[in-house]
Amino acid sequence: MSNTKIGLGLAALGRPDYINIRPEQNINKSIESFKANALKVLDESYALGIRDFDVAPSYGLGEQFLQDWNDSRNHKDVHLSTKFGYTYVANWEVGFSGKHEIKEHSIEKLNEQWDVSKALLPNLKIYQIHSATLDSGVLTNDAVLSRLNELKQEHQLKIGMSSSGTEQVKIIEEARKVSFNGENLFDSYQVTFNIFEQSTFEILKELLAQDKTVIIKEALANGRIFKNDTFPNYKSAYDYLEALSKKYNVNADAIAIRFIMDSLEPSLILSGASSTNQLQQNLKAFNLKLEADEILKLKSLTVDPQDYWQERSDLSWN
Repeated sequence: MSNTKIGLGLAALGRPDYINIRPEQNINKSIESFKANALKVLDESYALGIRDFDVAPSYGLGEQFLQDWNDSRNHKDVHLSTKFGYTYVANWEVGFSGKHEIKEHSIEKLNEQWDVSKALLPNLKIYQIHSATLDSGVLTNDAVLSRLNELKQEHQLKIGMSSSGTEQVKIIEEARKVSFNGENLFDSYQVTFNIFEQSTFEILKELLAQDKTVIIKEALANGRIFKNDTFPNYKSAYDYLEALSKKYNVNADAIAIRFIMDSLEPSLILSGASSTNQLQQNLKAFNLKLEADEILKLKSLTVDPQDYWQERSDLSWN
C-alpha cells in the first residue's frame, strides 16, 4: 500500500474568495464565520488523523487562523508548513477586482514574513518559497538563499519551495542545484500534480528516490475533476471518473487523490477542503486501491500543460 499521507492546505479556508469551483453558493463570508469554520475543519482534520497542515501569508487570514488553532489546542504531534513570497492584498473585500495576492521574493519580504511565521515554531517543520519562478530570480538570490539556510540550521527546519505553471520541471531542476556546504538547500518540493497535469511525474519520482519530501497541491485541479458542463473537453474523463466512483462507492475526489497515491506515491497530498464534509470525502481515498489498468487509463487523461495552466488562469475568484 502507498505510504502517502493526506494533509490539509488552508488556501480556501483563510480568505473569502479563492480560485476554485465552489459547490456551495451564498456562504457567509464574514471573518467570524470563516474563522469558526477554519477551526472546525482543523479540529475535524486532527480527529480524523491528519497531522500535516500547510498555509501561507497570502491565504488571507489562514496563517493567523492556524496559529490561533495551534496555540489554543497545543497538539505536540502536528507538522506545520508555511511560505514566504506572496502578500494577500484583497483585505477581505468580497468580489475584489484587482490581484488578490502580490508576489515579492526579496530578502526584506522574507524577513518581514518570517517574523510573523516563526510564531508557528516549534510545530513549524517546513518553510517554503511560495511559487518560486525563474523570472523572480529567487533561486539565484544569494541573500534570500543564505537566510533560508540560516533558518534551516537554526531551527532544524526543512526548506522547501512550491511551484506552479508550465515551467514546474525547469524550476525544480534549478532548485536542485542550490547547495550549502555540499548539502542541498531544498528538502521539500510542493508541486501541482493531478489527473490532468502530470508533467512533473518523472522529476518527482527522482526526488522521492533521493528521499526528498514531495507535497502535492491542487490534486483536484481546482475542482475541475468534478463533472462540469463548462469543460466539454473533459467529457470522457468525467465519464471514466463516474464509472470508477460507482465501482468504488466514493466521489470523484477520492478517485483523483487515490490516483496520485497509487501512481506517484508522494510524501503528502494536500486536501484543499473548505468544509468537514469535503474533508471526509477526500479521506475516502484511503478506502480503495486502483487496479493497474485503471491507473494506466487515468494516466492517459493528462492534458497539455499549456492548455491546463491557461484554463486555470481563466478560472474566476469566487
